[in-house]
Amino acid sequence: MRLRRKHKSPPVLSHEFVIQNHVDVVSCLVMSLLMGVVFEATTKNAIIFVAVQYNVTYTIDDSNEQFHFYDYGPKDIATIFFYMLIAINLHAVIQENILDKINRSLHLSKTKHSKFNESGQLAFFSLFSFIWGSSILNAEEFAMDLTSLWTEYPHCRMLFQVKFFYICQIAYWLHALPELYFQKIQKEDIPRQLCYICLYIIHISGAYILNFQRLGLILMVPHYLVEFIFHASRLFYFSDENKQKGIGCLATVCLTQAWMMWKFINFQLKKYREHVNNQIPKKKITNTKKKRTNQEPNRENCVNGAAKVEGEASPRIRKSKPV
Repeated sequence: MRLRRKHKSPPVLSHEFVIQNHVDVVSCLVMSLLMGVVFEATTKNAIIFVAVQYNVTYTIDDSNEQFHFYDYGPKDIATIFFYMLIAINLHAVIQENILDKINRSLHLSKTKHSKFNESGQLAFFSLFSFIWGSSILNAEEFAMDLTSLWTEYPHCRMLFQVKFFYICQIAYWLHALPELYFQKIQKEDIPRQLCYICLYIIHISGAYILNFQRLGLILMVPHYLVEFIFHASRLFYFSDENKQKGIGCLATVCLTQAWMMWKFINFQLKKYREHVNNQIPKKKITNTKKKRTNQEPNRENCVNGAAKVEGEASPRIRKSKPV
């Protein structure tokens, strides 16, 4: 009988060791930071990583009601680092429990395998971001009143859910950089992925730092919807040999774009009609005022309450009879 060869574990701190055990190392860091919050000696330092910082509270004297807002600062770097570690763990969970099982049943090639994993991860994240961002827009009603995007700018104060959304967004796209190394991405695909990852980091961080949080949120929500449909179509393309599902996704994308254009056109027409209706009564009021002023006699031509007719003598003034 032949003895089975045991796979030798790679040497410590080698490339293979880091790639195989990076999830365990990251999990230990996350647990150590969470344990630091429990103990009083390390709470002040560990809370910077876990909790959202720069809380600002406003109180109203009449009702004693408190409003909690948040600002940004250098301590956010520690919070982003912590949630970047959590994103690495979630990436590994989705990869091992969902995507790898699907890949085994599909028997994809190496190029399709890497693209399938890329689209699978981004499809989950795009759907999650779209649902979360839509809930924030629905709660805060930023999209209903577009004037809130520029009135009282700069918007230095943020609500908790808005700031936490941006922190998670920046943390996710930062975690995508080391994932290029952990997932052994091919050299041909690295420039393409590195390009759009850096674009996401620059634009989202810029909206967060330059106080364009509301505008960035309104732009990200429909963008993530389109991204989800795109990556879902790629997944169907790799999994369906007849490409019937891909044609269905293409039709969904076209219908979504047509629906968004229809809503935009109706919104602009509604605003135009309201503007026209508001202008018509003002013109009528100005016209009626002019007519009244033309009909009223001039005070200079009136004597003793009687109007003086042009070309005629003024009426005689009555003298009071002596008593």
